[in-house]
Amino acid sequence: MKIGWYCMWTLLFVAMIGMMSCSPDERGYMEEKQPLPPSESGEGNEDYNNPNNEEDKMNRTIQIRIGEKVFSATLEDNETARAFVSRLPMTVTMTEMNGNEKYYTLPYSLPVDSYRPGTIYAGDLLLWGNNTVVLFYDRLSSPYSYTRLGKIDQAEGLETTVGYNDVEVTFELKNN
Repeated sequence: MKIGWYCMWTLLFVAMIGMMSCSPDERGYMEEKQPLPPSESGEGNEDYNNPNNEEDKMNRTIQIRIGEKVFSATLEDNETARAFVSRLPMTVTMTEMNGNEKYYTLPYSLPVDSYRPGTIYAGDLLLWGNNTVVLFYDRLSSPYSYTRLGKIDQAEGLETTVGYNDVEVTFELKNN
C-alpha cells in the first residue's frame, strides 16, 4: 500500500513540475487578447485623438448620407476599410435589426480582422462576417465578433435620423 501512494505522489509531483515549465499555449490554451474598442467619445484611441495624425485622419474620412442628414465618419487604417472605400460611392437599403442597428449584406467579400468588441456604441460602423456592413445607432453589449470599419465622428441624432424601419444610406468619399 505504501508503494502505491508513493508512486501516485511521485507522478503527481512530476506532472506539476511539467505543467509549470510549459508556456500557456503548450498547455493547450492561449489567452485571447482583444483590442480595446474606442470609447463612445473616442478617448484612448490614437486613431481618433492623435493631433499629429490629422492629415491621415482626413484621408480616411467619408460621408454617410441618410435622407437630408449627412454624418462624417473616420475609417480605420486597415485593409478592410481600404477595400470598403474602394467601392464608394455606394447607396444601399439598410435593414433594421434589434432596435439598435442597420445592416446591409454586400454582394462581395471584404478582408476581415475580427475581434469581440464587447460594448458597441452609437455610430460604430462594423463588418460582421466578411460581407455584412452594420451601422449601430444605439449602445449595446455584444458577444459577436466584428471587423472595425470606422466610426461616425458625431453620432448625436443618428437614432432619430435612421428611425426604426429600413432606410436608404449613401456612403461616399468626403469632399475636402
